[in-house]
Amino acid sequence: MTAVTDQDHTEHHDRTDPPEGAVAANNPLQERPAAEGGRENGHPGEAATGANPGEGAAQGERQGRDTTAGDRPDERASGTAAHAEDTDGCGSAHEGPARSTVPPRRPDGGPDGGTGPAGAWDDGLIARRVDENAGAARFAAPESRAPVAPAVTSLSYDGPLRSRLEALRELVGLSRARLDGRTLAEAGRVLDEAAARRRLSGRHTVVAIAGATGSGKSQLFNALAGVAISETGVRRPTTAAPIACSWSDGAASLIDRLGIPPRLRRRPVQNGDADAQLRGLVLVDLPDHDSAAVQHREQVDRVLALVDAVVWVVDPEKYADAVLHERYLRPMAAHAEVMFVVLNQIDRLPGEAAEQVLDDLRRLLDEDGIALGEYGEPGTTVLGLSALTGDGVGELREALGQFVAERGAPARRIAADVDVAAAGLRPVYATRRRTGLSEEAREEFSARLADAVGATAAGEAAERAWLRNANRACGTPWLRLWRWYQDHGESATGRLPARAPADEEATARQRVEQAVRTVADRASAGLPAPWAQAVREAAVRGSQGLPEALDELTARAGLPPGRPPRPGWWPVAVLAQASMTVLQFLGGLWLLGQIIGVMSPNLGVPVLLMVIGIVGGPLVEWSCRMAARGPARRYGQEAERRLREAAAGCGRARVLDPVAAELLRYREVREQYGRVVGAGTAGR
Repeated sequence: MTAVTDQDHTEHHDRTDPPEGAVAANNPLQERPAAEGGRENGHPGEAATGANPGEGAAQGERQGRDTTAGDRPDERASGTAAHAEDTDGCGSAHEGPARSTVPPRRPDGGPDGGTGPAGAWDDGLIARRVDENAGAARFAAPESRAPVAPAVTSLSYDGPLRSRLEALRELVGLSRARLDGRTLAEAGRVLDEAAARRRLSGRHTVVAIAGATGSGKSQLFNALAGVAISETGVRRPTTAAPIACSWSDGAASLIDRLGIPPRLRRRPVQNGDADAQLRGLVLVDLPDHDSAAVQHREQVDRVLALVDAVVWVVDPEKYADAVLHERYLRPMAAHAEVMFVVLNQIDRLPGEAAEQVLDDLRRLLDEDGIALGEYGEPGTTVLGLSALTGDGVGELREALGQFVAERGAPARRIAADVDVAAAGLRPVYATRRRTGLSEEAREEFSARLADAVGATAAGEAAERAWLRNANRACGTPWLRLWRWYQDHGESATGRLPARAPADEEATARQRVEQAVRTVADRASAGLPAPWAQAVREAAVRGSQGLPEALDELTARAGLPPGRPPRPGWWPVAVLAQASMTVLQFLGGLWLLGQIIGVMSPNLGVPVLLMVIGIVGGPLVEWSCRMAARGPARRYGQEAERRLREAAAGCGRARVLDPVAAELLRYREVREQYGRVVGAGTAGR
């Protein structure tokens, strides 16, 4: 078996073929024994033709030049295409001078590393496998066409997850004007990562192996790959950068997303059963999460946010480490279905100690809120193994194979990310109280504005004005004369001074401000802090200029210009009062004529006329006053109603409507948040 270790998928179309000796000298990792056909570094035409390896190499080099420049230009192009082909994103470790672009042939007729009768799969790389049964046989001419890269099947999300992602996108869009960028940063990152992962291969599952210093994660990585890929040793830290190993083709874009360079991409040892079991797996060995090097910890945090699943490797000494549980496991409790926790180095535990440590590890995970995948329930798989002796590694390989074969880890990882983002947004969206502006609060606000503009006083003034006009029209002339004398004859110095207009304006402004504060507090009660602040700000913005607008409305909607309207009986009352006055004058003139001797003496009739006029006039006035109370009251109420409606309309347009718009926006985002968390509503 041959393990392809350091791989580089960088294309070398524009490079020339250096002498083979220089390639072998620059990269000793590419040396091959002469029993493998005398090839070194994969150059074509290097079959062993003699006992001297140097002569064979020189002859192969000449043969390659002749073939390229002479009779086989089509094979030269085919070799170049095969060189450029990269179906799994993994390349050769050789980063020195370019190699020949014409791939050799196996004795069975297939291109080297390609799919031939033996059934060996082609990794599409420059560093290619050699059939061990070929020995030193000559290679046939390469095929005239390059192998075609397999189509990459993009990841697809199911309906519920798509609905949740769409709801989260709507939620972020509706909230950008109300919440700061830091609050929405995690939700935006989840949306970006979900979109990026959806465009990549859905046939592969990226699994990271993470652990503390000395936990043996790199040793476990090598045990799963079947070859020493990741460096192990007593030096700490040993792993300085993430290393990727892919069991099948088509994972190049996934590994590119992790930021792993081609020189750190590997292939496992060729094993038919293991390859079939783990096909689709991309395993990533991470640096120590508790490394003394800050850049190592940063790389761990960065890659953990991008992989589909994580295998946490712990050892009997540090499985209860607070850094592991508080910084990683507890915050990732929602990702229980895409996590494995492996207790390594169980060979160091005597007797039943391994089971006791595993039980204690399960207890700690349960305290972290991590659901354990036991008895068929979804959750974290907890295993014990020894990467050194191989005990339990097969069980982990089987669990990983089943996990990868389901192809559900990427979607479950994204769903868990959405859960975490929703949990972080809960304080700014969910509430346990019923929110909104009640009808009672609206009526109280309108009443406060009406008091501020003096609607009640205006109605009373309108009622008094109507009664005054009725008294003037229906009262006796002597009483009207007396009232006129009182109004104009008395000095104003003896009266209490009226309140200054400036004081009245200040009082009205204070009432308006108090009404706005009250309605804002009631509307924002129970809302999360950002939305409560938005409601209060909307109310304050609307209150600017509200007192002046109310003053204008008072002037327009107050008493109508001119005299109040008169009822139908008013002319009859005026005529009756005029008749009483005429009777008084007639009786008086009659008596005066008798006194001066012009008329014959007769006191009965003139006195009777004067008494009728004197008594009837006040009686008519009193009757009119009683009859005018109802119309006057209605007139005052109508004036008060108009002013109250005008004040309420102004307050509604300037304050209540903006507040209601903010509350409506909050209800919309709360409904979207309910879709994100997978419930019908949030915070009821």
